[in-house]
Amino acid sequence: MDIDAVLLSLKLAFWTMALILPFGIWVAHRLMSLNKSRPWIEAALALPLVLPPTVLGYYFLVGFGGKSFFGFPLVFSFFGILVASLIVNLPFAIQPIQRAFEAINPEILEAAQVSGLSNWQIFRLIELPLAWRGITSAAVLTFAHTLGEFGVVLMVGGAIPGETKTVSIAIYDKVQSFDTAGAGMLALLLLATSLVAIGISYGIFGRNPSRQHGGRG
Repeated sequence: MDIDAVLLSLKLAFWTMALILPFGIWVAHRLMSLNKSRPWIEAALALPLVLPPTVLGYYFLVGFGGKSFFGFPLVFSFFGILVASLIVNLPFAIQPIQRAFEAINPEILEAAQVSGLSNWQIFRLIELPLAWRGITSAAVLTFAHTLGEFGVVLMVGGAIPGETKTVSIAIYDKVQSFDTAGAGMLALLLLATSLVAIGISYGIFGRNPSRQHGGRG
């Protein structure tokens, strides 16, 4: 098993999750207050779900090449695949949190406003705690999706060992070199991780405490 590739993938997944969650929470909450522009913004944020990785990778190469908008080249570097990973994972981070915010009973928020709480206090003390399911699901899905990302990472970062060679790229290299045993071990690792992530996500959204209590009564 390629330990360096596993550790690099874990590092990429962790930083992607840690950096995108605060942004995802902010965007998901802001979308609640939009009207006419909301469908277009939601469509733009969901583009990574439908665009082929080669299309995204091409635009990343164009934007990240040369000095890029950061003032220095991002291609073939860990920072480059991290930025690409953040963009690719936007729908996985935003949509579950947005659904969680939308599920909050408006009467609770109205009662908080009547009680004299500020918008920040309502967000911090009421909305965030009630949206924990969506936030947890977004974190799990983002982490798991980043571990398995292949096309965009390969186009932006190549396959530099210890720098941009993630688990999915290591699997591809091992298949190319007919190392089926090594590829099978890494593939099994990704399969198990994805299964656990989806199971956690379904478990979080599949149980409604109010319905369970109501059924017992």
